[in-house]
Amino acid sequence: MKILRWLLIVGYTALATLPLLWMALTSFKARDDAISQHPRFLPMMEHGNDPSRHTFTPTTSSFAALSDVHAGAQHSFWSYLGNSIVIGAFSTLASVLLGTLCAYGFSRFRIAGAKDWLFFVLSTRFMPPLAVVVPVLMMYRQLSLTGTQTGLILLYTVFNLSLSIWLMKGFLDEIPRAFEEAAWIDGYSRWDAFIRIILPQARTGMAVTAVFCLISAWNEYGFAMTLNSSGAVTVPAYFAGLQGNIDGMPWPQVAAGGLLFVVPIVAFTIFVRRHLLRGMTFGTIKQ
Repeated sequence: MKILRWLLIVGYTALATLPLLWMALTSFKARDDAISQHPRFLPMMEHGNDPSRHTFTPTTSSFAALSDVHAGAQHSFWSYLGNSIVIGAFSTLASVLLGTLCAYGFSRFRIAGAKDWLFFVLSTRFMPPLAVVVPVLMMYRQLSLTGTQTGLILLYTVFNLSLSIWLMKGFLDEIPRAFEEAAWIDGYSRWDAFIRIILPQARTGMAVTAVFCLISAWNEYGFAMTLNSSGAVTVPAYFAGLQGNIDGMPWPQVAAGGLLFVVPIVAFTIFVRRHLLRGMTFGTIKQ
């Protein structure tokens, strides 16, 4: 039974990591190998006039080319990666903080029509974001927010706020009110009790919520492409813009950039991994 379990785990892991493995191999290939009609799994180089002889020859030129400004772009890949990091980090931070405060209000106070308000908050996720892209674009033009990091940070915060509120309310409901009541007896104000008692207890939920909000903002394409045709362009929009390159799509550079684009998400998930598993099962076991 243990062998079967390990076979399933290893098999699923291999299947899940196959796209990343293929992207990693492509990043070390020359462009001709990357677009060859006969797939070459490894970067190989032919020997002289003998096409049957090949040697394993990886190249790092695709990573070096990320510093180049390709046709159809205004800056190098690193500039757009910086935009993604700033927009993703600040929108995630704002979503989690605002969502935690709103969720605390719904969890601890008696609010008239609370269930209706919560449903209204959830209903904002029902409509596809691109359905409101035209009015948002018109509003942003009036406010001079198109092509700015601030514009996308505000937009991603608003769209992730409903998810943050619902996730955090579930976590805060599981924290006993007795903790706060004991703090009040000791002379703490409600705000002090929230900062010193509730937030440390809710860090697990905040970590899970941050992961989901960051992934949503990190991979968003529609608004990034529509609102930032120039200026604070993110990496997904940058990759899409490379399709107009006169020399064709630089697939090795795209693969190299894609690998580096994944690194911040993986690093953040590893950083909060201690809270992640606990957060996924929080509240499922009743004592």
